[in-house]
This record gives sequence, C-alpha cells and structure tokens, in this order.
Amino acid sequence: MFWKLAALSASSPVDAVLDKENFTLEELLDEEEIIQECKALNSRLINFLRDRAQVEQLLRYVVEEPPVDADSKRAFKFPFVASEVFTCEIDVILRTLVDEEELMNLLFSFLEPDRPHSTSLAGYFGKVVVCLMLRKTVPLMNYVQAHQIVLQQLIDLMGITSIMEVLVRLVGADDHVYPRYMDVMRWLADSNLLEMIIDKLSPTCPPEVQGNAAETLCAIIRNMGSPLAAKLSGPSFVSRILAHALEDFSAKSGLVYALSVCVSLLDPRRSASSLLIHPFRGQHMHEAPIAVNPETIRAMLPRLGDLFMLLDVMSDEKILPTTYGELRPPLGKHRLKICCQGIGTGRIISFLVRTKYQLNV
Repeated sequence: MFWKLAALSASSPVDAVLDKENFTLEELLDEEEIIQECKALNSRLINFLRDRAQVEQLLRYVVEEPPVDADSKRAFKFPFVASEVFTCEIDVILRTLVDEEELMNLLFSFLEPDRPHSTSLAGYFGKVVVCLMLRKTVPLMNYVQAHQIVLQQLIDLMGITSIMEVLVRLVGADDHVYPRYMDVMRWLADSNLLEMIIDKLSPTCPPEVQGNAAETLCAIIRNMGSPLAAKLSGPSFVSRILAHALEDFSAKSGLVYALSVCVSLLDPRRSASSLLIHPFRGQHMHEAPIAVNPETIRAMLPRLGDLFMLLDVMSDEKILPTTYGELRPPLGKHRLKICCQGIGTGRIISFLVRTKYQLNV
C-alpha cells in the first residue's frame, strides 16, 4: 500500500522543472514527458505555455531555421516538440496565438519568398495551420481574408507536399465543413485562386509543382457542391487547363498532370493519383454516372483533334534497336503514360466522341 501511494504522489520531471525558482522554456521542451503532460492538461504547465512570450518562442522554433552552429536539440528536437505542443489542441494556447495579429504574422512569415523552406519546418508549419483550421477556424479564415497574400504564397510553395495539404484543406476539399464554410468558399471563388493554381500546370513549372497543382484541382472537383468546383468546370477554366496540357508536347509531366485534371472534370470521383496508378480499374462500375456540365464538354471539343495528335507517331523518326528488331518509333515513356497508365487521353477522347453529337456541336 505504501508503494502505491508513493507512486501516485510522485511528480513528473516536468513538474520538477516547474518547481524551480527560475527555469526556461527550453528546459521544458527538453523533457520527454512534456507532450504527455500537455495532453493530461497539467494546469501549471499550460498556464506557463499560454503566456504570449512562450507562444512566440514556440512559433519561432516552428518557422525559423536554426543557426548554422545550432546543436541537435535546437535544430531538431525543439522545433518538433514545439509543433506538437500546438497540435495538442489546448484552447488557451491556440487562443493566445489567434488573438494576436503579430503572432499570426509570425506564423505565416514562414511563407515569405526570401526565406528558406526546409521540408521539416514546412511539415511543422503545416501541422500548426491545420490544427488552427480544425479548432480556430473562424479567426484563421478571417486572418487569411484580411491577408490575401497568404493564398499566393501557399500556391507558390505548393511543390512542398505539406504546403499543398494546407491548401487542400483551405479550399474545403477535405470534407471538413466549418462555420461560415459557404461564405469562405464563395470568397475563394471570387478571388483569383483558381487562376493561380492552374498556372502551376505550366510546362515551365517543376514536375512536383505540376503534380501537386493537379492534385489540388482534382480535390476541388471532387467537392462537387462547392462554388469553386462549379467555377472550375466553366469553359474559360477548362480551356486554360487544356492550353497548358497542349502547350509543349516535349514537357511530358505537364501534359500528364493537366490531362489528369481534365479526366477528373469528366469523372469527379477520381483523384489525380488514382488516374496515374490505377488506369484500368473499374472503380465505379456499380455507381450511377455523374452528369457532366455540358459547358465543360463544349470547351473540350475544339481541342479533340489536338488530343488525337498526341498519339500520332508519323512524325517521330526515333529508332530503338532491340534484340528482336527495331522499333520505329519506340512507344516511349510519353505514349506509354497516355495509353497504359490511365492518364486519360483515351478516356477523354472516347467521352467527347460519344457526347459530341448529343450536344449538337
């Protein structure tokens, strides 16, 4: 019985730090049990961490690169633990953050173009922002609406997957409906958000940017009831996407990703990644077909001939010697993706040919 009582009364290492007359935030972050104590709602710990100065320092660990000569704790441990403190979703800590515009400015300063954007810090930044989206949605969205440069900065960094995931949640494509959801979606639809994302399909952008732009657009399309999805299926946006797809045939990745968005417009239930990974899978064999906006189809029909040209081999003079003869021309990675990996050219052509005369075009 004595041992049980002793065990119950034993204080944690975190409490031992808090008992000191003078201690630092870093001493707490160095304790292995700090996250456990946060989740257990240790009142002394939370009262310390909710202080503005501590929230600011936690943010600096999340968004600022460590000095070149920093030790491993400063470079790796403290940024990770700081992000975990925020994602414990303690209301008073999050409230300190969202109630202070200077602290919100510090958080989103990570997106500034003249700063380094390491993958690890981008992941921590993304975790904090997603946490705010879930728990402090209204003040976060109010901040973004008042600082529209945030949208441009997120899109400029969407080649980083964790930033792309923040953007997908921001545009309401993750099934998370929050207060004033439709008002925010209408505001986003009235902005130039879609134009900025579509421009990332350009052949001049790196493949990882094109791929994440396509994934974001496909996520918007799947959220069929949103004003953004309705706007994206309009003729001007469809034409813009196809223009990027056919802009430069030598830029194979841009062609792949832009056409995957076109396929999603015709089949909203499919994601960009599924179009590349499961080309022939009958995912929706027993589901009723979704009605496609006739204006979407009309916008695609003028480029039908250009889509056929993607499979033309007459002008290709490449020769590939093999053990069983020459290939004139070889199939090549480009046509292989079009024909075999479900990029969707065949699906688009088939769909457009079937509907051409139904629309009297």
